[in-house]
Amino acid sequence: MPRGARSEDLLATLLEAAEDAILTLALDGKIQDWSRGAEHLYGYTAAEVLGVPLARLLPICEVAAHDTLLAAAAHGKVQYSKTTERLHKSGSKVCVNVKRGVIRDACGEITGILEIGHGLSLSSLSRNGDTPGETQLRMLVEQMPVVLWTTDQHLRITSNWGSGLRLTKIRPGELVGQTVFEFLQCHDPQAIPIARHYEALRGSSSHFEYKHKSRVLDVYLEPLRGASGEILGCIAVGLDITQRKKSFERVLYQATHDALTGLANYREFVDTLEGEVRRSDRSQHSFAALLLDLDELKSINDRLGHLAGNRALKRLAAVMKQHCRSTDLAARFGGDEFALLLIDSEPGRAAQIAARIEQCVREDGIEPAISVSIGMAVYPEDGRTAQELLDSADRGLYRRKRALVSRSMTAS
Repeated sequence: MPRGARSEDLLATLLEAAEDAILTLALDGKIQDWSRGAEHLYGYTAAEVLGVPLARLLPICEVAAHDTLLAAAAHGKVQYSKTTERLHKSGSKVCVNVKRGVIRDACGEITGILEIGHGLSLSSLSRNGDTPGETQLRMLVEQMPVVLWTTDQHLRITSNWGSGLRLTKIRPGELVGQTVFEFLQCHDPQAIPIARHYEALRGSSSHFEYKHKSRVLDVYLEPLRGASGEILGCIAVGLDITQRKKSFERVLYQATHDALTGLANYREFVDTLEGEVRRSDRSQHSFAALLLDLDELKSINDRLGHLAGNRALKRLAAVMKQHCRSTDLAARFGGDEFALLLIDSEPGRAAQIAARIEQCVREDGIEPAISVSIGMAVYPEDGRTAQELLDSADRGLYRRKRALVSRSMTAS
């Protein structure tokens, strides 16, 4: 530095003389310095933009990336170069190659961001190997809310684009050189995403969902063909549907489950029962359906209130869940009526489970004491349709109920 020169004077001279668009930002994104080159590139004078957030000069598609930049600046992680878009004062878009770095004070504390921008015309981009049309396409694909990747015939990724996986911080081009196995973290060649890539190499298109880390991708996969139609590899587009999937699953759960007990509802049970009838008709396997009735629920409600009745219903539901395998289905029909579908169960096993449920409910040690009546039907002995099985189990249930009433009358 020449003797007597001050850094402020040098900065002022640089801002005045530099052809590139030089600007500085505070950590809140407001413009602090604005060069003559920035005025030429963006059309705004320094008086018009000083103290104004840079976000006002950004297309909507760039705002999220700018917010991320500001958040990272406090940790000194903004030293990189990229091609982006800005809005000219006239309203048109300006394509700019920007280089950024953090500004530190004398104590080393980060106080802002320095940005140097160089305007790019379509013709200058073309000299880098892209035609104007390819340049526009590249900019579009970089900003699409998807992740797009291409592979060679060995399933090694040759390009990746899009902003659809920003939450995983995957940048355009970052996956190049990895295999699809590494990217999707799936090394089983028979697994759906890998098998579909191999099918694409043989000319087939596919559409499937795949869970990648904590995200769910809706993937469209096609063969990547050359100018003469030969297959060069694969091209895939993955749309992040994580939130949509969660919303759908939440709505589906609410539509198929009882709100009080968390068991399946009547419609879900009947649909599953009908499906099991069709499956067992083909496989000739046996299964059982139990209908359960919580005894004296009305008496509990009348004596102790409906909250006590609800707790009794949940006690029975908990016992049913305890005796269910993952393949079985427990349901509440409504009121005091429940059902249990026991997949691939012989009559002896079904009877054992019914007896255990009765015993566990009777001996759970919680007041008020409760009991349950159970009717059972086994496919195909007691019926070959869902309705026949339910009718048979219902008859068995009410035989038990009548027996209970008779014992009560005899005891009194």
